[in-house]
Amino acid sequence: MIQVTQRELTERLEWQNRLVQRSDLAASIIVFLHTPLCGTCGAARKMLDVAELLLPDDTLLEGDVNFMPEIVRRFQIGSVPALLAVPGKKDEPYRTLYRMGSVQDILNFVRGALI
Repeated sequence: MIQVTQRELTERLEWQNRLVQRSDLAASIIVFLHTPLCGTCGAARKMLDVAELLLPDDTLLEGDVNFMPEIVRRFQIGSVPALLAVPGKKDEPYRTLYRMGSVQDILNFVRGALI
């Protein structure tokens, strides 16, 4: 996973939006949102580490929500851990996965977002 700051993520989202406006298709952005002291976030991270081995390189980003108040507000993140998928297609809504029950759940969510 690639650690990103709020500024870096905002810039990626703006760039993705520009690409979508031009060609109606861009790469989806998938971000693991967490906090460092969250036990459930630690368990989710372990599952994400396994899932990441089965995904293309540099598919997942990660960020600490303590330092991303604008992202939390913009995407209405209700709790952590959360996987946020911002699609690269015009007029397709973002999706958020809060329940990471298994590696397969995570893979299904990410692969569904990448299509």
